Amino acid sequence: MISIEFLITSFIVVLIPGTGVLYTVAAGLFKGKRASISAALGCTLGIIPSILACIMGLSVIIHTSALAFQFVKYAGVVYLLYLAWSMLKSSSSLTLEENQKKQSLTSIAFKGFMINILNPKLTIFFLAFLPQFIPSQIQSPVDSMLILGLAFMAMTFLVFIVYGLLATVIRNYVIHSEKISIIIQRVFAGSFAALGLKLAFTSRE
Repeated sequence: MISIEFLITSFIVVLIPGTGVLYTVAAGLFKGKRASISAALGCTLGIIPSILACIMGLSVIIHTSALAFQFVKYAGVVYLLYLAWSMLKSSSSLTLEENQKKQSLTSIAFKGFMINILNPKLTIFFLAFLPQFIPSQIQSPVDSMLILGLAFMAMTFLVFIVYGLLATVIRNYVIHSEKISIIIQRVFAGSFAALGLKLAFTSRE
């Protein structure tokens, strides 16, 4: 059911750093191990709507309807810019994390969930990606797409956790140096803003 080609291709796709990886690394770097796992979980769960939309054919609507695509796209742009502004606004406080009111793990996971939901290209990606690995003679393509989708999600979760945990390795060097923490935080804020602007100029093609 799940081919080696699918696993290798999925691994390469998941491994390429994107918005979800950036968010997970930021969570691990600035909030710790549990936060990185929550971020990875949220980003992974955010894939579910795209897979379901692909199965139900909603991705065709997004692909063909300029209005639907633009609506989801600009909602995603606004959200990424909001994340950038939130991170930039909270700079200079990272070294005092022990005294801060910690952000809930649910909130961290929810933000990761929203990042993937508000990315219309993800839904279109699954429309183009999953059917390639479903044999034409198979009796139930929907079941196959669900299995492949779940396998893709499992791989995403594991790879994102590795990214997040690697970020926690250097966390102590960051939070104990106010200068470094501010610089890195601004880099992440700029990265979210850049990804938001990139999404704003993304077409359906």
